[in-house]
Amino acid sequence: MSAFISLNDISKTYRMRGGDVHALKSVSLDINEGEFVSVVGTSGSGKSTLLYVLGTLIETTGGSYELAGRKIDSMTDAQRSLMRCKDIGFVFQSFHLVPQMNIIKNVLMSARYVPGTSRRKLKKRAIELIERVGLGHRKRHRPIELSNGEMQRVAIARALLMEPNVVLADEPTGNLDEYNCNEIFDLLQSLNSDGTTIVMVTHDLELASKTPRQIRLKDGEIVNEAA
Repeated sequence: MSAFISLNDISKTYRMRGGDVHALKSVSLDINEGEFVSVVGTSGSGKSTLLYVLGTLIETTGGSYELAGRKIDSMTDAQRSLMRCKDIGFVFQSFHLVPQMNIIKNVLMSARYVPGTSRRKLKKRAIELIERVGLGHRKRHRPIELSNGEMQRVAIARALLMEPNVVLADEPTGNLDEYNCNEIFDLLQSLNSDGTTIVMVTHDLELASKTPRQIRLKDGEIVNEAA
């Protein structure tokens, strides 16, 4: 059976005024459907670049990428954009919530570029997801009225709105205290138990050790993997 996510000899070079920066160097990686994988490494190791490649947010310099049997490199920009909206959920360290909107509207933001979606059905699902992450009593609140942990829960609900094949989390606990860090990780584990594939970038080695599979990057290369 072919891997759900397959990177083959991926490289990414940033052209900078002071010289080229090789963020990823010939990275090959397979991830099966339903896995929970953490990616660790020091600052500048290529962790976030790898996640952005997986999310098709940046184009590679070389190599090939397949997601769920689809060749990403042969897609048009419009096809990649639609796939990002429908099939990939993103969770970021900084939440990226719209301060003027309440929780429901923030969760619905992830569907704004997907044509042909029923707003009524999406709103119903948004409310269900908000309740699942434990914020049903605060669904009319705005981000300014929430704690950091609550805002990250909203971000996770938003990531799940379109029922994505994979959730990509970039330092999802980086701005949280220990209690909320554990709460968010427990939520990610629960999602994974339901079958969601999760790839999580983290600097927290203790947190990474709790995932079934860990990948370590150094200077843009995979140097160690544990399972």
